Amino acid sequence: MRKETYTVEVEILEWSELGSEVQNIISKAKSNTERAYSPYSKFSVGAAALLENGKIIDGNNQENMAYPSGLCAERIAVFSAGALFPNEPIKILAIAAQTGGNFTDEPVTPCGGCRQVLSEQEMRQKKEMDIYLYGKKKIYHIKGANKLMPLSFSF
Repeated sequence: MRKETYTVEVEILEWSELGSEVQNIISKAKSNTERAYSPYSKFSVGAAALLENGKIIDGNNQENMAYPSGLCAERIAVFSAGALFPNEPIKILAIAAQTGGNFTDEPVTPCGGCRQVLSEQEMRQKKEMDIYLYGKKKIYHIKGANKLMPLSFSF
């Protein structure tokens, strides 16, 4: 038998350590939580994707009474980017979440389905994206979706 080990490298940052471009995209993700439709979970997630052409694509979770018919903020942002700008790589993806009118203290990580979508997006664009996960106490920076899901599905 042989074993392999996969590790995740996460840079932990404070707001003051971020450049203005990253602060801007995280602020956009935070504001996108306000338009989330989350009457069941009361957990509003916002995402913002900065494309290499400078365009910012919004996303927020959209729940549905007929669960699992809703969709996560990350997938909405990535799929919208693909529909509107199919050949434009995503440079930065930022994600923020709030509940009860307060942003989460800790960063919220994407679900497994979103991790797979992010991984395939990178395969499609042949380039890693910078992922920033916002929390009031700290911000995670992950270089590349495969760091979030090292054993993603592919064939």
